[in-house]
Amino acid sequence: MKINAFTTVSRRSFLAYCGGTAVAAAITMPSVMARGDDAPFRAGIACVDITPELPVSMVGGFRDRTATGVHDPLHARCIVLDNGEAQLALVMVDNCLIQRPVFEAAKKRIQEKTGLSPDRVLAAATHTHTGVTVTSVFQSDPVPGYADFLAERIAEAVDTAVKALEPAQIAWGSGAVPGEVFNRRWYMKDGTIPPNPFGATTDKVQMNPPRASENLVEPSGPTDPTVSILALRRPDGTPLAVLANYSLHYVGDTEAAVLSADYYGFFADKLASLMAPAASGKPFLAMMSNGTSGNINNVNFGEAGVAGPPYSRMSAVAESVANEVFQRYQQLEFKDTAVLASATREITLGVRKPAAGELERARAIVAAAEGPDMKTSEEVFARESILLADFPDAVPVPLQALRIGDLGIAAIPCEVFVEIGLALRNESPFKNTFTIELANGYNGYLPTAEHHALGGYETWRARSSYLEVAAAEKIQETMQALLAEVKS
Repeated sequence: MKINAFTTVSRRSFLAYCGGTAVAAAITMPSVMARGDDAPFRAGIACVDITPELPVSMVGGFRDRTATGVHDPLHARCIVLDNGEAQLALVMVDNCLIQRPVFEAAKKRIQEKTGLSPDRVLAAATHTHTGVTVTSVFQSDPVPGYADFLAERIAEAVDTAVKALEPAQIAWGSGAVPGEVFNRRWYMKDGTIPPNPFGATTDKVQMNPPRASENLVEPSGPTDPTVSILALRRPDGTPLAVLANYSLHYVGDTEAAVLSADYYGFFADKLASLMAPAASGKPFLAMMSNGTSGNINNVNFGEAGVAGPPYSRMSAVAESVANEVFQRYQQLEFKDTAVLASATREITLGVRKPAAGELERARAIVAAAEGPDMKTSEEVFARESILLADFPDAVPVPLQALRIGDLGIAAIPCEVFVEIGLALRNESPFKNTFTIELANGYNGYLPTAEHHALGGYETWRARSSYLEVAAAEKIQETMQALLAEVKS
């Protein structure tokens, strides 16, 4: 199949082409959560191609990269839930970072097409580092026209899923895959961490240190091995959709210069192949959402690396997670309906901007660079400091909580540190809770205040990390309030 910017995958193609995980949840305000006894619970699924014409810019590195090929197509995958009184749409998009205006444009079109209000839609990027640039970060700038194209495709996915609503049953649960997640921030022996790009030697941890180095001490935090599951099936027992959530940054063992959905897409295909016999030819959608993976990746730094062919690690991770989800699916208790609710809140957070002396230093570094591309990390972050100087002193940050039966979902527009996700789950009023990061916008990394004190890449001031030091505490407090609101 030739993939281009105008290809749309139909429902008939799901089993053969567009595997993926799906999320269910219908949104309403907390005061309207009951379902009418005469209204059957329904769900709809859709999978829309978002692969562009080539060549195209790929975000995800300090320097811009150009994709000239496609290994596997990119998609916007959607589930819509309807309990008779309310609907909710969840959309997972194969992209690295998506700014809030793109999601807002999509939600406006969704409302025009379906009547769903913006607060009833949760849309998020998966965080593949081999997707199309739609957000300016480091030296990559948005591909002209792609933001509007992506907004339209997201809206098309929701519209298609609404039109495909059919009677369904719903279940939720979790499993665990501990062997594929590792904390990527390490304490190192004194004096072995290089100076940071700002010339300081104050960092106490190092991101992605040399593997099996004698200078390694210990990881600076935990991991979250949980695989959360939201599943839908038809009344006859055939599977309809699965949405999974796993706290893993991305894998990234691709060939150079090709687009790929990373393990998120591989997982979708693998789970679809496992579920296909039970589906008996009926459409099935799988999709993966990213949990709290701001400091988590797939590299075991305590051991020496073993080189493998491209995509081998993506495939291995996808297979491990898909097998766990498939096994747990067999144990789920499906229900005929579920309480559905949503609550949203926008908070204002400060921006960490360079001081006058820091800005002067940055301008001198950029002026001395050979350019036009910045080559060293010092040059790259100097340029980021100059760009951050034009940011406002504070920015709005959208937060959202969903309720699906006794499942709570927190949606945060950041690359969230795993400690935050673990705390939200531990303090949640719901039996099952998970976080979807990079949801409804993009506001950079979200380290805890403790991790800010440790320093390291994720805290270095840039358009990829600029929120105030207290941002995690404020977001966590607000999310706890929102989860309590939808529970009441």
